[in-house]
Amino acid sequence: PFLTIYFIPVIPIGGQEFHVHCAGCRQKWDTGVLTLDAAEEEALRLEEAIEEILRASVLVVLADDVISEAEIQALLKISNEVLHRPLEREELGQLCSIAQQRGVRVINYVRTISHQWSPDTSRLALQCMFLAASAEGELQPPQMEGLLEIQQILGLNDDQFQGIIEESLLLEESLL
Repeated sequence: PFLTIYFIPVIPIGGQEFHVHCAGCRQKWDTGVLTLDAAEEEALRLEEAIEEILRASVLVVLADDVISEAEIQALLKISNEVLHRPLEREELGQLCSIAQQRGVRVINYVRTISHQWSPDTSRLALQCMFLAASAEGELQPPQMEGLLEIQQILGLNDDQFQGIIEESLLLEESLL
């Protein structure tokens, strides 16, 4: 590390620091990446994906700028029973408030994060978003349009999309 003046490193202010330079992504990483446990890394990825799926499900519900009691209950059930991630009503309220304040659209959010999802994660995400969107029975036009755009973003053909929706309906029956 150096003291920098006008973006020019001039005076060394500490000892040598070591890092790993990835030839694939060209990023510099802490040397701790060399000792990462694969199982631990996978568990962290899954935990992160669950949080992303929950946020995407909240955003689908908020596509029409209104959240009903049925949608709240559906989101709580999705989080607790499908994603196995404990969620209280108060935390859900905070997630909704943050999403509304920031004006995040589900399409933009999914487009930003879905490139790191595995096919199984994409499937689970779409199932959860569909379950959240259909909580009141009939999908509202903004929600339906959003799900169709998500199909495009995830690169699913019509048969794959239909299959995931049918699985979601079976999952919904088991949750009732």
